[in-house]
Amino acid sequence: MREATPQQQKKILVVSAHPEPRSLTASLTAFAVEHLRAAGHEVRLSDLYAMKWKATVDADDFPDHPGDRRLQVMGASEHATLAGRLSPEIAAEQEKVRWSDAVILQFPMWWFSVPAILKGWIDRVFTSGFGYGPEVPPPYGESALAGRRALVSVTAGARESAFSDRGVHGRLEDVLHPLQHGLFWFTGMAPLEPFAVFGANDLPEERFAVAQQEYARRLDGLFTDEPVPFRSLVGGDYDRAMRLLPGVEAPGAGGLDLHVRPRG
Repeated sequence: MREATPQQQKKILVVSAHPEPRSLTASLTAFAVEHLRAAGHEVRLSDLYAMKWKATVDADDFPDHPGDRRLQVMGASEHATLAGRLSPEIAAEQEKVRWSDAVILQFPMWWFSVPAILKGWIDRVFTSGFGYGPEVPPPYGESALAGRRALVSVTAGARESAFSDRGVHGRLEDVLHPLQHGLFWFTGMAPLEPFAVFGANDLPEERFAVAQQEYARRLDGLFTDEPVPFRSLVGGDYDRAMRLLPGVEAPGAGGLDLHVRPRG
């Protein structure tokens, strides 16, 4: 590990979601925080279970919302965001995201998605007027949170082959598409290829050591590795109906791969 120079020092937000402090997720979180700090970076940690983060969006998130008016979440969140009147815990997490040069989500895959508490962090923090909306640039490209890197670090009980092109669970990049493309790229963050530890329910010590080494390599490349080259909505690849133009895709491409530019 090479320590960052002052010009290379970055600000990194790690968001972790697991109820057990002795879990593999917690161990990887602690490893990432320590490794990044040892490299000279500034790190903030949002441990959602330790914070007792509220996972559900409701009217309490928007203190000025009239109790006798129907709650329209996108409109209420936009109004509260632009007025600086979100609940304090949401405003604090938004400040961490604004502060950061990169965001790392560390979580176990539960039912092919993130734990509910992390989904609730996403739902509550990425409000209209902050992550998207009429007051910010268009999504899928140079939008609200552009200039930041983003990394998913996920543990899964299944074997790696089950998340392959012919695996029963589907490709890992397809399972994570709602995060990689629908959260990160939608808001302008540049997502890196995900880091995954498979067979996580019974991981031998020697495999954990290997996983740490690989994770260290990915953390060292947080600002130098090539992001997933998703297509920009304003790059001329889509029509006004947000549909990919005919003939833009690489030969043989299909499904979600249509929205990734050919590499090289």
